[in-house]
Amino acid sequence: MILIVAKWPVKPEFADQWPELVREFTDATRAEPGNKFFEWSRSLDDPHTYVLVEAFDDDAAEAHVTSSHFQVATTELPKYLERTPDIVNVTVDQDDWSKLGEMSVD
Repeated sequence: MILIVAKWPVKPEFADQWPELVREFTDATRAEPGNKFFEWSRSLDDPHTYVLVEAFDDDAAEAHVTSSHFQVATTELPKYLERTPDIVNVTVDQDDWSKLGEMSVD
């Protein structure tokens, strides 16, 4: 699967509104065939930074980046950002989350 982690540095005046600002993009992406997960978290170290963890089947990435909701997001979302987001994009040899064995809960 393709695993992507991106840090989104949101302008302070929009940080509290960010989940609502990305709701349509989030919902549409989660509904895409081949999307495994698309999850936002807010940084504990910087409340103006959101972290997006997303994954797709290997063959679903092109449909995602060419979708109409992705095109709208690339046009609309930058005005709420302090700078270009940072990203890690890798292909991993697994299909979903694994268990963190070192923190096993019985």
